[in-house]
Amino acid sequence: MSAEQKLKDLGLSLPEMAAPMANYVRFKKAGDLVFLSGQGPRNPDGSIPAGKVGQEFTTEQAYEFAKITGLGLLAAMKEAAGSLDKVEIIKLLGMVNGVPEFGDQPKVINGCSDLLVAVLGENGRHARSAVGMGSLPGNMPVEIEVIIKVLP
Repeated sequence: MSAEQKLKDLGLSLPEMAAPMANYVRFKKAGDLVFLSGQGPRNPDGSIPAGKVGQEFTTEQAYEFAKITGLGLLAAMKEAAGSLDKVEIIKLLGMVNGVPEFGDQPKVINGCSDLLVAVLGENGRHARSAVGMGSLPGNMPVEIEVIIKVLP
């Protein structure tokens, strides 16, 4: 089953790609590797949620933000590779804007990791870091960047 069909079966669709917020590109190719710029979650109206996990947002809400971010990353992967069926996830870096005592960063970033595996199967499994940050751009709760390999 194709990755696009898996998305449909999950009741999900890829969002429109947002323009970069500063002087950078959405992704950069180096041979068969593609480095995707960090993304955060977007509300249906295009706005970015703002607040810290452990203060304004729960771990469960942040998990959903990471999942939404994963959909944006999948959209960028499709643009970079031409098809999600040609994507293998190599490395994921998940950053969580949490209060200083927040320690469940891996549970939050699982929102993105779980989505990638659900959509891409074994090609969605990846090496990963999940870290806490004192702040993120626009006070967004989550930012995630990914390195992918484009398959022949």
